[in-house]
Amino acid sequence: DYSHKDDESRKKSQFVLGDTRSLDDVIYELANNGYIPSFCTSCYRAGRTGEHFMEFAIPGFVKRFCTPNALLTFAEYLHDFSSERTLKSGLQLIDREVAKIEDPKMKESVIGKLAEMEAGTRDLYY
Repeated sequence: DYSHKDDESRKKSQFVLGDTRSLDDVIYELANNGYIPSFCTSCYRAGRTGEHFMEFAIPGFVKRFCTPNALLTFAEYLHDFSSERTLKSGLQLIDREVAKIEDPKMKESVIGKLAEMEAGTRDLYY
């Protein structure tokens, strides 16, 4: 029956058709390679959609929100769902990225929101 593959035929497959790693493994690898996985939906939730989003996006204003929101959503994921090794790696990446924020007021605000998140507050965004 061609609709059921046995374990032996799976071992002989020429191609792997799916990534069998856990989400935690993928996030760990991304963080170790310096990539920030973003779970951000803040523009949508703040009403920055459609034409309103384009008013922010075209002149580049939205980028002021993107990195801070990526850091906040990534931190929330780490605190709520990641393994210890991924948490450690991810928080180190977040610290490096916060240090790169050029606007002192935004940097201070992000640091404050990250502290709130560590204390248990959730759903923080710009």
